[in-house]
Amino acid sequence: MVKKYIDLHLHTTASDGSFTPTELVTKAKELGFSAIAITDHDTVDGLEEGAKVAREKGIEFVPGIELNTDYQDAEVHVLGYYIDYQQQSLKDKLATLKEARFNRIKKMVNKLNNLGLEIQFKEVTNLADQAALGRVHLAKVMLNKGYVKEWEEAFDQYIGRSAPAYVKRKKLTPFQAIDLIKKAGGIPIIAHPGLVSRQDLLSELVAAGAKGLEAYHTEHNQEEINHYLQLAKEKNLLITGGSDCHGPTRKTGMLLGEIKAPYSLLEKLKEVR
Repeated sequence: MVKKYIDLHLHTTASDGSFTPTELVTKAKELGFSAIAITDHDTVDGLEEGAKVAREKGIEFVPGIELNTDYQDAEVHVLGYYIDYQQQSLKDKLATLKEARFNRIKKMVNKLNNLGLEIQFKEVTNLADQAALGRVHLAKVMLNKGYVKEWEEAFDQYIGRSAPAYVKRKKLTPFQAIDLIKKAGGIPIIAHPGLVSRQDLLSELVAAGAKGLEAYHTEHNQEEINHYLQLAKEKNLLITGGSDCHGPTRKTGMLLGEIKAPYSLLEKLKEVR
């Protein structure tokens, strides 16, 4: 029997990825995936195109999102699967998050200007086009203009959390994100739990309605994968997996293809829809 694989954590140019939705679906099909999910940060703008191309290519498509959240100085990302991305209340909330991203980058550009970097806000928005604006777009402009030689330098020296041009962005709490996903008919999953600085939060998030853990992820080692598989078993949680691909031009490389989670995980996810 032919094995079927999935990748349920993928980004496109609708947020901070370098693949368009069409390019991403096409590449996933070429690599032999049976199903994928587009989970752009704080936006659903790439889902319609992704779903259309997936139908044409004969690959199963899961509409998703990744909500970036903060809680008591801990950053937590929450994935939402099978959301109703046409729901107006969801669109309205995402519009406010997009505006917060917009205002944050504008402030960061001003800080960079004060540090002697001649960058115009319009340069960043032009590069991002209609995507949810993020630091990755600002870093790209800095690279293009020669102010830094690599991604890490942009974040370490200028726009990382402890760097001089950093500006904190207004975000949802993970509890609000879980609620938003559930109200949109989706299934909330804690993304890459190994990257959550406060592991004690995981139990609180499960109590608040998170339905599973992304055990398989490119930044989880085998020990961490085993730990979260066991935790999911103990708490009767769903398990998901994804590469967190942001495309070939991002600092981590393409990543698509490095995680091939079994299709059986998606079958269990669909059972709770």
